[in-house]
Amino acid sequence: MRGRFAPSPSGRMHLGNVYSALLSYLSAHKKGGEWILRVEDLDRQRCKKEYSAQLLDDLLWLGLKWDNFSPTQGGLAPEFYQSNRDSFYIKAFDSLCGQGLVYDCFCNRADLLASSAPHPTDGHFIYSGKCRNLSENEKSILWKKLASENRAPAKRIRLENREVSFVDGHFGFQSCNLERDFGDFIIRRGDDNFAYQLAVVVDDALMAVTEIVRGRDLLTSTPCQIFIYEKLGFKAPEFYHLPLLLSTDGRRLSKRDRDIDMGFLRQNFSREEILGKILFLSGCLEKEEKISIDDAVEAFDWKKVKTEDIFAETLLGLK
Repeated sequence: MRGRFAPSPSGRMHLGNVYSALLSYLSAHKKGGEWILRVEDLDRQRCKKEYSAQLLDDLLWLGLKWDNFSPTQGGLAPEFYQSNRDSFYIKAFDSLCGQGLVYDCFCNRADLLASSAPHPTDGHFIYSGKCRNLSENEKSILWKKLASENRAPAKRIRLENREVSFVDGHFGFQSCNLERDFGDFIIRRGDDNFAYQLAVVVDDALMAVTEIVRGRDLLTSTPCQIFIYEKLGFKAPEFYHLPLLLSTDGRRLSKRDRDIDMGFLRQNFSREEILGKILFLSGCLEKEEKISIDDAVEAFDWKKVKTEDIFAETLLGLK
């Protein structure tokens, strides 16, 4: 089996990123598998090379060495950076276009907010399908309008009105209706950059990833990714979703809000303390204690991992 960690280098890793990295590493190694690293730097504006270098350094400091480590290429070969993988995304995109699954979306942000309905449970906006069945004449008029504004349409995937189900390794049976519960989503932006939902499927499939461990905020998008796996002829991996680490005010920890990052953690704790704190938070340790990475592998047990979200800052005594 092969697990992976696929962070975005848009800032210093925070406690929530480290938590996901550690549990994905432990799950893979507990099963005798490999654990690879991929840098998801699709967003060229927000993702910086210095953040990528810091990310690799932080993981190695924690003892989380990836199995695709490349000592001659700064720790990670270029093919494991999404910014170098457009040729693979183009091939997948062309395949979906050939199946009649892709259409132009001319909506601007205001249009999307006005015509999309929020998902009742997580605030996800479900696209109305406004551009789904435009006539050729309507599309021609909109193309000219966008051209005059020096813009191009985004590309959406046409989802089917059917249920997609899967069994999450941690949260159990999951099912949703693609069209009703998620809605057609963008797979290529108007600036020609590919979107996360397409890139993550292509990369995980071509990198032979068989297990994905990530936060439960991505649980609802999994059926849509399974749909793409099916349409591209790939076998979907097993999914394990984790409860989220929250701040004291109930927010999910994020880089944008400058929550507890690796700079703070490295200044104030040893790696063994950090590993022990995260395993305690997850439920795999009964008490907070220092622990080595090898002992952490032994202590890890999916049956002990919590399902409810965790107020990390309070439990760590940081706030």
